[in-house]
Amino acid sequence: MSKKRKSSNFKYVQSILKILDKYPDKSFNANQIAVILGVGDKYKKKVLANTLDELAAKKKLVKVDKAYQVLKKNRILYSGRVELTSSGNAYIICEELEDVFVHRTKLNTALNRDEVSFYLVKRNKGNKTEAHIEKVLKRNRTEFIGAVMIQNNTVFVRPLDDKVFTDFFIPSEETKGALKNGEIVAIEMSKWQNPEMSPYARITKKLGKEVNQDVQMHAILSEFGLPYEFPYEVQKAAEQIDISISEDEIKNNRKDFRDILTFTIDPKDAKDFDDALSFEKTEENTFKIGVHIADVTHYLEKGTLLDQEAFERGTSVYLVDRVVPMLPEVLSNQACSLRPHEDKYTFSAVFEIDESANILSEWFGKTAICSDERFAYEEAEYVIEHNTSIIPEEVSIRSGAYEIDEKVKEAINTLNRLAKILRSRRMALGAISFEKTEVRFELDENGDPQEVYFKESKQANKLIEEFMLLANKRVASFIGKQKKDFVYRIHDEPDLEKLMALNSLIKRFGHELNLKDRKTTTASINQLLSDVQGSGEQNMVDTLAIRSMSKAVYSTENIGHYGLAFDYYTHFTSPIRRYPDVLVHRLLYAYLKEQKIKDLASHESYCKHCSSREVLATNAERESIKYMQVKYMQTHVNRIFEGIISGVTDWGIYVELVDNKCEGLVRTKSILDDIYYFDSEQYALVGHHTGNTYQIGQQVEVRVLEADLLKRQLTFELINNPNLN
Repeated sequence: MSKKRKSSNFKYVQSILKILDKYPDKSFNANQIAVILGVGDKYKKKVLANTLDELAAKKKLVKVDKAYQVLKKNRILYSGRVELTSSGNAYIICEELEDVFVHRTKLNTALNRDEVSFYLVKRNKGNKTEAHIEKVLKRNRTEFIGAVMIQNNTVFVRPLDDKVFTDFFIPSEETKGALKNGEIVAIEMSKWQNPEMSPYARITKKLGKEVNQDVQMHAILSEFGLPYEFPYEVQKAAEQIDISISEDEIKNNRKDFRDILTFTIDPKDAKDFDDALSFEKTEENTFKIGVHIADVTHYLEKGTLLDQEAFERGTSVYLVDRVVPMLPEVLSNQACSLRPHEDKYTFSAVFEIDESANILSEWFGKTAICSDERFAYEEAEYVIEHNTSIIPEEVSIRSGAYEIDEKVKEAINTLNRLAKILRSRRMALGAISFEKTEVRFELDENGDPQEVYFKESKQANKLIEEFMLLANKRVASFIGKQKKDFVYRIHDEPDLEKLMALNSLIKRFGHELNLKDRKTTTASINQLLSDVQGSGEQNMVDTLAIRSMSKAVYSTENIGHYGLAFDYYTHFTSPIRRYPDVLVHRLLYAYLKEQKIKDLASHESYCKHCSSREVLATNAERESIKYMQVKYMQTHVNRIFEGIISGVTDWGIYVELVDNKCEGLVRTKSILDDIYYFDSEQYALVGHHTGNTYQIGQQVEVRVLEADLLKRQLTFELINNPNLN
C-alpha cells in the first residue's frame, strides 16, 4: 500500500510541476489542478491536496491564498525592513519598491523591524503582488521582556510587546532557577529555525512579579533593540582607564585655557556636561570665544571593547525617568564631564569674533580647561532677563541665592547678544525655526508623574544652541573645503508632494505655503510656524510640518543642511552621548596632525549605523513619553477635556488634548449619531446620512474612557462637536 501511495504521489508531483512550470506567472488552487489532471475521486483529491502542501513546505512551490505557484529558480530577491501591524500581518520597507504586504503566514520567523530578503508573488485574487520572506538577514533584537507561562511543566514566555506574535520556549536548563506563572523576566532568543514552532530562548534576568514602571521602561528599550545595562566586561574595562590629568600631557599636547573664564550652561538635572564656553575680551575690542567639548577620544581608544560597545549603542537614550548612556558612568559623568573647578581635557573650536558677530579667525585643537561656574538654563536666563549678578533662591540650583562675578555676568550678556546676531543671520539665509512643544513631567520620589509641563526654549537655550551650531558648522566647513573625507550631518530638501499635502491640510486653518521656489517656501514655513505659536493647533501643525521635511542623517557625502541653511554641517559638540561626534573628533584630529586614516572607506557604513540607532533611540524616547502620559491620565479617567483632532483613520480619530498634549483614540464605532466612513480625499470621517465630518485641526470635547498602561494607549469618547460641517 505504501509503495502504491508513493508511486501515486510521485506521479502527482511530476504532473503538478509540469503544469505549473508551463505557467510560471500563474497560480492555481487544488480544485483547478485536479480538473486539469482529471482527478475527480474524493480520496485522490485529498492526496493531491496533501502533495501540494508537501511541495510548498519543501519550497518547491509557493502557496498564496490557497493557490500554488512554481518557485522560480532565478527569482529576484529584494531586501528590506519588516514593519508589523497590530493584525500580525506586515509590510516590508524597501528602497527599490513601494511598501510590500506580507501575510502573517509568510513571515518565515521574521519579527518586527528585522532586515530580511524576500521575493514577490502574485495573489490568486485581485492580481495583487505580495511578499514572501526568504530568510532573516539581521535581527533587530534578540532580547524581550515577558511573562512566564508554565504548561505541563513546560516553560514559555509571552512577550509584553503586542507586536511580537509568538511565545518563546524556554528549555529546562535555561530557566535560571525556579519560576512561577506570571513572573516577569528578560529573555534572549537563541534560535528560531522553524516558523511552525516556538523560538528557543534563555532567561537572562528575573524582573519581579508585576509589570511596574521599571519593567515597562526595560520593555521599551527591548522593543527597539536598545541596551539596558553595560556588560560586565565593558564596565570593568571602563573602570581600568586612567582618568587622571597629566601636566605633561597639557604642556606637550594641548593649549592651556585653565586661566580663561569658562562656564557651562545645561539643564538643571544634567549629569554629563559635554560642552563649555570660554570668554575673553581682547585689546582690539574683539572677543575670543572658545567652544570646549569633552575630549572623549582621549579615553575611548579606537577598536577597544569599550569603543565597540559605544559604537553599537550609537547614542545615549533619554527616557522620561532615566538615561541609558552611550558611555559607562566613569566616563560620561566623571572623566569627560566638564564639572566646575576640575581640570579637564577638551577638544576645542576657538573663534575671534567682532561686535557684529563676524568670525575674524578660528582655531581647532586639543585643550585643557577648568570650568569656573556651572549654570542651569534658568539661572543664565535670569541673568540675561534682569541684567543682574544675583541669582535668587527660586531659580538657584544651589542651596539658596548667590552672587556671580561681574565678569561672568558681562560674558553671558555679551554671548547672548552675539548669539542673537548669529541666529538672525541664519534665519535671513533661509533656516527654518522649528520650536516644537516638548512635553516634560514633574516626577515624585517614586518616579510617578505629578504634573505635565512644556519645555520652553528661552534666550539662554538659544545662546548655547547658536555657539554649538557655529562650532559644528565651522568644523565641517574647515574639512569640507579641503575636499577631505568626513562625517557630515546632512538634511535634504523636503519632498514637494509632502509639502503640497501639508499645504492642503493647513489651508483648513486659514494658512497657506508659497511653494514657488526655495526662498518663498522656507519663508512661508517660518511664517506658518510663527502664526500658530501659542495656538491650540500649534503642536499639531508643528508635527505635520516636521513630517513634511526630510530626515537629517549622517553621511560622508555632503549635500548641506536644508533646515539650518548651512552648506557644511557636522556633529562635533556631544561626543559623550553621540558616537558620530566621536568619529568627527578622530577625523579632525588626524587631519590636523596629518595622520593617515586606515578605515576611511568604512565611514559611510558607520554613518548608516549611527543614523539607524538614532531613530531607534528617538522612538524609544517617544514611547516612554507616551507611557508616562497614559500613567498621568489614569488619575483623570472620566474627566472631560478640550482637544484637537490630530489624525484621522478608517478606525477612528486621534485627539490631542490642549492642556497636556496627551493623545488618544476615539474609535469610529463609538460615534453613534451616524455611520461614518473614511474619506481619503478629505482626510476625514464622514457621516453616511448626515454628512457630518471629523477632520484634522477640528476642535472637539472628549471624555477619557480608558488609560491602558500595558498598551500605552488612551481611549476617548466624543462629548459633542459644535464645529460639525
